[in-house]
Amino acid sequence: MVAHHMEEAAAAKQLQRSSRAQMRTLGASIVTRQSAEIAMMNKWLATWYRGHSPTTGYRPMMRDLSKLSGDALDETFLRDMIPHHMMAVIMSQQLLKHAGVRHQSVAAFAARVREAEHAEMFRLQRYLADWFGGDGVLCPIGK
Repeated sequence: MVAHHMEEAAAAKQLQRSSRAQMRTLGASIVTRQSAEIAMMNKWLATWYRGHSPTTGYRPMMRDLSKLSGDALDETFLRDMIPHHMMAVIMSQQLLKHAGVRHQSVAAFAARVREAEHAEMFRLQRYLADWFGGDGVLCPIGK
């Protein structure tokens, strides 16, 4: 989840270039939240899971946003972040249901991630529908 959050924070930083105040606010909120959670998870790794790399096996899900601007930046972010959030929800749910969590702090964190990212997905879908038409249903990554 550390690498997943790092990717999300890096993408969200790009939103400071958005012309939409809602996207700039969203980006700043994501960066703040994800940075705090990354620090917490890295502390857990160092304390409870020494030797485990936070990036082992992670495959990026988001496209490079650094060269995009305007509507292209906003729409690409939304289209990539919806499935990105969906994966966080799935990972959290799998941890809670199948992994036999050893530390209650980790279980509580997984539950918070599941709820927060699920709720945020609906806001992202609403933005997508309002600004770019359609019903806000996510598109496959890479489209």
